[in-house]
Amino acid sequence: MRWLIVSDLHYALPQFDWLMAAAPRFDLVIFAGDALDAGSIVDYGAQTVVVRKYLERLAAMTRVIFCTGNHDLDARDDSGEKIARWVGDLQRHDIACDGDALVIGDTLYSVFPWWDGPVVKEKLLAQLAADAGRREGLRWIWAHHAPPRGSPTSWSGKQSFGDAELVEWIGRYKPDVVISGHIHQSPFVADGSWVDRLGETWVFNAGRQYGAPPAYIVVDTALQEALWISAMGVQSVRLDAPLQRPIAALHALPDWFDPPPVPAF
Repeated sequence: MRWLIVSDLHYALPQFDWLMAAAPRFDLVIFAGDALDAGSIVDYGAQTVVVRKYLERLAAMTRVIFCTGNHDLDARDDSGEKIARWVGDLQRHDIACDGDALVIGDTLYSVFPWWDGPVVKEKLLAQLAADAGRREGLRWIWAHHAPPRGSPTSWSGKQSFGDAELVEWIGRYKPDVVISGHIHQSPFVADGSWVDRLGETWVFNAGRQYGAPPAYIVVDTALQEALWISAMGVQSVRLDAPLQRPIAALHALPDWFDPPPVPAF
């Protein structure tokens, strides 16, 4: 199976257009949060309408997983916590979203919301416990917008902005892979990275760059290889071997990977 991993597109429509062109080449698109941009001059409501259309069109081409990030929160629930109300019915378009768990082949995918307070956090913890009961014999993949604190995938160049509680959850439940975003700079700064390993758990964060294409990660689960592709170049790790640093840049793409086209604008 071949995954395409992106995050933090922040309403950059050329990057969404690239994603549309790329998606048919992959078995699964995992979008790890922040589709919207809280700082944009475009009205939040308008952003949600446009992004929903993109996600629905993506789901007509391939399987799609989308977890919300902090920029995707557009409302408050009865307790006053911020939530992403606009994603509430994405499941009817066959898009796996916050709170969902799905099994594809030999893999369980859990999709977690951005939590802003105790109510949503308790729902997330309940989902973790429930999904842990389903993972026997399966690989377990988490989509969770914030990376773990203390990891190179959460390093901004000045400090770690990751989720400290996620570190504890990874230690307790030991998922195979955590797919995140949130910290845009991590892959591009000294002591940061697009990939980490906590025990046996791989952690990915593609980072954010401007223009099309976005920075992205491709994982081939059969070949057990992950590629990070960005304006900084290409790096690769083997998922069936220990992670070794520094990760060397590739001078050419591997033979198995044909890069998606960049749409003309």
